[in-house]
Amino acid sequence: MSSTIALMGECMIEMHGRPGQSIHQTFGGDSFNTAAYLARLAGTSLKVEYVTALGSDGFSQAMRERFTRENVGTDSVRTLESRLPGLYFIETDETGERRFHYWRSEAAARFMFDGEEGERLLESLAHSNTLYLSGISLAILTDQGRERLMAGLSGLRARGVKVVFDNNYRPRLWQDAESARHAHQALLAHVDLAIVTFEDDQALFGFETPEALFAFYRDQGVGEIVIKRGAESCLIEYEGVRHEVAGERVEKVVDTTAAGDSFSAGYLACRLTGGDVEQAARWGHRLAATVIGHRGAIIDVEYMPEMP
Repeated sequence: MSSTIALMGECMIEMHGRPGQSIHQTFGGDSFNTAAYLARLAGTSLKVEYVTALGSDGFSQAMRERFTRENVGTDSVRTLESRLPGLYFIETDETGERRFHYWRSEAAARFMFDGEEGERLLESLAHSNTLYLSGISLAILTDQGRERLMAGLSGLRARGVKVVFDNNYRPRLWQDAESARHAHQALLAHVDLAIVTFEDDQALFGFETPEALFAFYRDQGVGEIVIKRGAESCLIEYEGVRHEVAGERVEKVVDTTAAGDSFSAGYLACRLTGGDVEQAARWGHRLAATVIGHRGAIIDVEYMPEMP
């Protein structure tokens, strides 16, 4: 029987174009990007579930349908009748430069773990083998939801659930840097695998070198640490051994959206289906290199690469 990974977070309504002109609408969000690519790569060898909250409106229904088309399960999608999904607009100028505008303060996903139904949703995650969340997943929750998640993680791990964390630090989602540092560090006590963008943790914790980052995460008890460094090689520490795996050359970068999300998906798809850490890094690099050669966070299935 295939194992199950539950990815927790927020998928949003994405709109892009120029104000006052035609606008294209789709869906996106860091954890959903990872879920979609993970489902494509792992196929039937891994069951992929998405954990979030949506409304009962047309956008929420279309979002559920998109999850299903990507073979991402919806059993852990909570419905909040009075809420809507969050929305973001990507504004592009004549030179292709982008600006992001967000409307998410009352989005349904923020309240996924609030109330008695939220507590039941968290408890239901014990059926999974792996739980994935990002710094954005952590940031968007209400105070009640975040406290409940933190309290529940020990119980989930005691029941055999492995926890994966992708840092994705976004300052605008936090009251201040100190609040973010406190939440991230509290979470790391429950993490088995951390997939970390070095620049994000450099901004949050002030690490000057990858060695400092490795030492910090090791001290928190994280057993497998992966450092993403953009186009540079990634660094991995696992079972006391350090690995470095070079990235892939990209002839033309079209859009870097979801580069980190797709790397995480490639790495996880390989590791959760039996691959070693170096092979997993090669999968992550291959997928990320392909994704940034196309426009949009989630590329068409026809462009998915063969894995090394």
